[in-house]
Amino acid sequence: MTNHVSFHELTEEEKYEHFLKRIEADEKIEADDWMPDDYRFTLIKLISMHGISEIMGALPEKEWVPKAPSLKRKLGIMAKVQDEMGHGQLLLRVAEDLMKPLGKNREDIMQDLFKGDLKFHNVFHMEAPTWGDAGLIGWLVDGAAIISQTNMLDASYGPYARALKRICAEEVFHAQHGEAIIMALAEGTKEQREMVQGAINRWWEALLMFFGPGDSSVTGTSKQDTTIKYKIRTKTNEDLRQDFFTKYIPRVLSLGLTIPDDTMHYDEQQGKWIYQQPDWNRFKQIVKNNGPKSKERLRLREISYHTNAWVRESLATKS
Repeated sequence: MTNHVSFHELTEEEKYEHFLKRIEADEKIEADDWMPDDYRFTLIKLISMHGISEIMGALPEKEWVPKAPSLKRKLGIMAKVQDEMGHGQLLLRVAEDLMKPLGKNREDIMQDLFKGDLKFHNVFHMEAPTWGDAGLIGWLVDGAAIISQTNMLDASYGPYARALKRICAEEVFHAQHGEAIIMALAEGTKEQREMVQGAINRWWEALLMFFGPGDSSVTGTSKQDTTIKYKIRTKTNEDLRQDFFTKYIPRVLSLGLTIPDDTMHYDEQQGKWIYQQPDWNRFKQIVKNNGPKSKERLRLREISYHTNAWVRESLATKS
């Protein structure tokens, strides 16, 4: 600090100005650094939701481990489930460090999930009734996740940015795993091709919702504005959705499959994809745990959490 004034002697306003200068200079903020409350709370909400979504996201694929069509596919999807759980654990540790100054820990994260105060991603409330759905989760859902997460690889919060580097590297393999399943089915029998098309039809609206509303009028919040302001990410929800369309619509069509939206087309003049908006009221209901599989998956997570409490207690005793 200038004039030999220590950081602790600065006013809150001066600390905030110093924080913003660090953000503008692309410095990384660390867990022990001073940060404004809205930055901390935005990160806690974002990273907790991301971590829990990785764990909840493993559940629809876990359902297919005993039903995979071959040993090779079984080993592949088991490895993917294991990775997703690991991502969740890594992210919850990052969130926990942010919560410590507030006197909270991972137990609070889990209790918030069970009470419905912590949301998990809309796509993981959905059903996966066929092997085609299992493949599509890897191909398009994880593909959407890569687009969203790579946008935060240079996030201003250092621990999150570093965790994302590992997670995104592994998600690339997950997307390739899903694409391999889809390619095999798309090149297979008429029934297998219909299985893939059915999965696309089922998941399309959820995929549109994946990136969140295009503006804050749907949710009544401006979280995306806060994350951009503090350089946690650089693109808006709609920018990310358009990136997803550009990457994946040509791939879907190249397999002779169709998009379940007759209005979908690329407008050269506007330089963007035109599409039918999903039902955002339905989105709000889904993330409030009123989706097709919300209650069932939450119940499974809660049973597992309580059944394995002895493991956590044993580790806490030894430490």
